[in-house]
Amino acid sequence: MEIFIGGIILALIVVVIIYNGFISRRNAMRNGFASIDVQLKKRWDLIPNLVETVKGFATHEREVLEAVVAARSAEPGSRERFAREGQVSAGVGRLLAVAESYPELKSSGQFLNLQRNLTEVESQISASRRAYNAAVTNWNDGVEAFPGVIFARIFDFKRADWFEVVASERENVEVEL
Repeated sequence: MEIFIGGIILALIVVVIIYNGFISRRNAMRNGFASIDVQLKKRWDLIPNLVETVKGFATHEREVLEAVVAARSAEPGSRERFAREGQVSAGVGRLLAVAESYPELKSSGQFLNLQRNLTEVESQISASRRAYNAAVTNWNDGVEAFPGVIFARIFDFKRADWFEVVASERENVEVEL
């Protein structure tokens, strides 16, 4: 009888440990997702200043600001907002490429400072994406590997998607002057 009770207690301990592991992985994934959102907000706060600085030189780049406004209108932290972020990335690349054609803009202290800040934020976004994808990989390993797959089915834990670059961001930036 004591062996039976000991076996049940051991089984419960194993279940608790595995379940808590899933919760820790899920929280790491949520944290990574939120970190991406924080970095994107930094970028979205910088872009209107960059657009205003460039506007006097290249007035036809207004769609970048409109893309930022559209991206901001999506719910913070949502997949929809992150999907729209791809449009913003492409627009910012176009905007920086257009700036290359205006020597007086390139030498502007304000533009150079904004460009430097934007480059730093882009680097932080990239790092946040890598951290999120690492958390997703860890989560998916738990959901798909034995014995986690059994508990994942019991508790309805599903695979998560990686934060991947949309096709439009993989293309080279084209600049129309």
